[in-house]
Amino acid sequence: MRQLRRSEYGKVPTTEGKRSQNRRETVAGYGFLLPWMLGFLGLTVGPMIFSLYLAFTKYNLFTAPEWIGLDNFVRMFTEDPQFMQSVQITLVYVLVGTPIKLAAALAVAMLLNYRNKGSGFFRSSFYAPSLIGASVSVAIVWRAMFSTDGPVDSSLSLFGIELGGWVGNVDLVIPMMILLAVWQFGAPMVIFLAGLKQIPQELYEAAEVDGAGPVRKFRSVTIPMLSSVIFFNLLLETINAFQVFASAFIISNGSGGPAGMTNFYTVYLYKRGFADGQMGYAAAMAWVLVIVVAIIAFILFKTQKSWVHYAGENR
Repeated sequence: MRQLRRSEYGKVPTTEGKRSQNRRETVAGYGFLLPWMLGFLGLTVGPMIFSLYLAFTKYNLFTAPEWIGLDNFVRMFTEDPQFMQSVQITLVYVLVGTPIKLAAALAVAMLLNYRNKGSGFFRSSFYAPSLIGASVSVAIVWRAMFSTDGPVDSSLSLFGIELGGWVGNVDLVIPMMILLAVWQFGAPMVIFLAGLKQIPQELYEAAEVDGAGPVRKFRSVTIPMLSSVIFFNLLLETINAFQVFASAFIISNGSGGPAGMTNFYTVYLYKRGFADGQMGYAAAMAWVLVIVVAIIAFILFKTQKSWVHYAGENR
């Protein structure tokens, strides 16, 4: 075997020795990965495959699954009005709540970007709701705030606005849920703020020389340079909005009321699977949600080429 060059420390390992060392490092690497791989296969991939099988069965947790083919899916789209209502409510929540949440996050991020004194305190204060926003305790407090004679109702009454409790109002419960989602804008705000910090100030100075005002600079500099961050936040917040569960479940006491207006997709899925014992039907609903979210993510990735700008990219 050909020997490699020598050094002052002695002979450099041969090619065969290096290969043996690489094999040992590879084995060690896979050894460290093994616990995660076992958990991923046993706790994620395995249950997903089993739930896909259950989607084509009639199963109630107590008897063996009975294969029924596409019956669950046919029933879902043709015989279940509550399913269609849950789809409509969830779509309204996603299409209205997500843009408002991102707009609020961007607005606050821009304010913090121009404020140096106390910015750390305000950044932490605005981010805190995102850490606790999906918790049961916050949902309970939110319900108490918007109930009849609650703080919100009492405050509006001082100005002559008599709306009553939002929780039991068919017309106001969805806006209340959207407000709760918007209140949790801290996470996208921090990401927007990080993106704003990366925009070169020379671009704003050049825009000022050309006579651009604040609105024009926002449209021509901030939005294009922040487009990749907007895309990232839009993708994450859209996926998260489709999965809203805890707040809706707690606020409605698990009933989906009033009149099914908090019967979001995941709440209705839970009710079918665990309250009604129709686990096969719930599995079918879960896979429909997975497919819909995957399609939306695919569309966003495909359309990003027309509006997302990446640094160093030539167009």
